[in-house]
Amino acid sequence: MEHDGVLKSWAIPKGPSLHPAVKRLAMAVEDHPVDYSSFEGIIPEGEYGGGTVMVWDRGTYTVDGPDDVATALDKGDLKFTLHGTKLKGSWVLVRTRNRQWLLIKHRDPYASSTEDITVTAPTSVITGRKLADIAADEGGDVDKAASGDQPPSASPIGKRSAQPGIRTARSSRTKKT
Repeated sequence: MEHDGVLKSWAIPKGPSLHPAVKRLAMAVEDHPVDYSSFEGIIPEGEYGGGTVMVWDRGTYTVDGPDDVATALDKGDLKFTLHGTKLKGSWVLVRTRNRQWLLIKHRDPYASSTEDITVTAPTSVITGRKLADIAADEGGDVDKAASGDQPPSASPIGKRSAQPGIRTARSSRTKKT
């Protein structure tokens, strides 16, 4: 999420859920330079963010409510609407403590109690590649990356395994991402 010239970033281990009853852990991570929004490839293991990187989605956002991004983040309650290639509609990030947040989809026409967006739309929004394809093309660990490409076993939405390496590209308050 682009704000004040940087990408405000959260790692969402299980990926986003379109189901409003599902709350996904979102761990705040260090801000990234805006130039990272289009990086897709391999960050060497042992370095910050090491592994296969995919631009899973990109788009723009608008802040909902009276607060600007900085004020909402300080309060720990950021409501926003996404206008992405994959993710659309109303969402909220709620801080539970320190760097731990919950990402929750609001009930709107884009919500779904049945679709797992990380399974139905698993490829890069830039190149159309899966994580294993990116790893193979860029000299990364294909087996490790492929674990993020495997659909989960038949389990209810919200109970699936983590999707390592899925990252979303920048999104900004009416700026192109």
